[in-house]
Order: sequence, then structure tokens, then C-alpha cells
Amino acid sequence: MDQQTIQIRDFYDSNVESEWKRIDGRPEFLLTCRMLDRYIHPGDTVLDIGGGPGMYSLYLAARHCNVTLLDLSPRNTEHAAAKAAETGVPLRVVTGDARQAASLVDGPFDHVLLMGPLYHLQDEVDRVAAVQAALDVLKPGGILFASFINVFSGMIWTMKFEPENVLTDDPTQQEFYKAIIADHSFSGLTFTHAFFVSKDDVLPFMAQFPLDKLHYFGQESITSPCEANIMNQPKEVIDAWLDMCEQIWERDDLLNFAEHLMYVGRKR
Repeated sequence: MDQQTIQIRDFYDSNVESEWKRIDGRPEFLLTCRMLDRYIHPGDTVLDIGGGPGMYSLYLAARHCNVTLLDLSPRNTEHAAAKAAETGVPLRVVTGDARQAASLVDGPFDHVLLMGPLYHLQDEVDRVAAVQAALDVLKPGGILFASFINVFSGMIWTMKFEPENVLTDDPTQQEFYKAIIADHSFSGLTFTHAFFVSKDDVLPFMAQFPLDKLHYFGQESITSPCEANIMNQPKEVIDAWLDMCEQIWERDDLLNFAEHLMYVGRKR
């Protein structure tokens, strides 16, 4: 295992609870589950590659899917296994590298989630390897759900939580801002080693694989900049906003409102 991979593993080993809480009850999770529900049904087999502490795995296992979670972090897989035992749902967990998925799990699967590895593989050859490994264990006609971090998410996060950081003299942060302004993808050391994609780079990247595009959408849709205000409203208001988001989440002109972007494709 190379040093960068070790550092990413160690980061997630140290942030299991915060990663679990990061999406719990938030638009990213709630809206993504709406997309998963369109295609994944009880009895389907699902491989969740890079699924962290298991939020999506457990959601699908509770819906009576046959789910395997593969994650780089042993602390994440331990957490997911403990949560599965606590809630009484069956879940298989495997610790390992997304690029080696085909040698770590027995496929094929009806669906594969690749939601995490593409956030961190900084070299394109490794991102290609991760997608190819996912496809190797996906049935023909099966669905791949692949997520990316939007480069504009860095601007959204700064505006929400550290607006004073616009004055930073940190060279890496300045390069990140330059990438955002130019709408270029960015690889570098941020919260850990990470890859942030321009919304316009996702479809050309995914076009090299034997997939037919079904959807390309913002996982938070338009909610990210005003998420706290929306999620503090009564349930009927929240649900109405989520319903609206589902109607516009694929609009190209609105993709930069989302922090995470998902490609959904069917394997030929």
C-alpha cells in the first residue's frame, strides 16, 4: 500500500463517527436514496465500494437487499458490522482497496455503488482502475452509481463555514481557488488527499467505459448553500424542497449548487 493510500485510510480510521454523522438525515443522503430506490429493489445484490461506515449499505440491507460493503478503512467496516448487528440486518463487510475489488469479493452484483474512492484517487489511471474494478463485478445490464466531489464544493464550504479564508495566503488553498474560478478539476491535499472534479469533466471521463448513461445529477441538488435553513424547517417544508430538488437535480446550469455529483449508468 502506497503512502498516500495509507494516509487516506488513517484519515477515515480517525473519523468514523464524524463521517457517519456527516450525511445522516442530510439532503445528500436523502436525495441519493431517492435515486437508489428507483433502481435497487428488495432481493437485489449490491456491492457498496468505499461506503465508509455503512450508511448506504445499512439503508439498502434494511430494504432486504443482499449487500456487501468494501471499504479501505478497517474502522469503517468494523463500525458498519456493529451497526448491522445492532439493527439486526445482514451485511457482509470486506476491508480493502477499491482498485482490487474484483479479487476481494465474489460477483457479479446487480448494482455497484462507487461512492468514495473517486473522491481520493488523484491520478486518472487510478480512477480508471477503480471504475473498471467496479464494472468487473457488475452484471451486464447492472447499474453503476459513481460519485465525485464537485470542485465548486470548496467555494460553498468556505462561504458557509470559513468566509475569512478567502484572504488565505496558503499556496495550496490559493491553487484550489484558482481551479474553482477556472472551473478546472483539482487534485491536492485538502481535508486529506482528494480529487475535486469540474462538473464538465465527469461525462467525458465516464464515456470511456461500457456504460449507457441514465442520470448525471447533483446529490444535494440546489440545497447545499442554504442547507441548514431548509433542514430546520417543519417536515412538510423539507419534503417539499426535496421533491422540488428531485425535479431539477439533473439541470446542467444547477449542478454547481451541489457538493457531490453522481453518474448513474447501465453496463452494456
